[in-house]
Amino acid sequence: MAKGQTTVSDFAVAPRRSRPKDQATAEDTGSSAASAVATEGTRENQPRGLVSNSVEADLPASRLIAPTAEARRERAVSKALQREDSRVRLRDLKRARDRESKHYVNCPLDYETKKRLEKAALENDVKMTVIMKAAIDQFLKDNGY
Repeated sequence: MAKGQTTVSDFAVAPRRSRPKDQATAEDTGSSAASAVATEGTRENQPRGLVSNSVEADLPASRLIAPTAEARRERAVSKALQREDSRVRLRDLKRARDRESKHYVNCPLDYETKKRLEKAALENDVKMTVIMKAAIDQFLKDNGY
């Protein structure tokens, strides 16, 4: 079976929409007029007490979708602070864990002892390091250390 030659021109690609500032301001004024008409219609259907309390109904639709630069900055700062706090907490947790487990003892075992240790760990479903720690601890207690 022969493969056909496929090129980029074989695929339909939509052009990118550009939004110049003139078009954006024209849309904002058009949408604010449309939202004013929409809010007039919704205000007639709502009771009088709810109309004065609805702050979002007074804002144009484009303001709800695209927040101001100040709102974006505040949200970016709050997210950055949360990430920093998370990073610091994670670093502290890692340091605490490292403090507990950084004291290694390297000891050579003969083949028979190593095999016995592996067999005991497998049969009791315990790690070899746990058995070694328990054995060392017991030895030190028995000898008064």
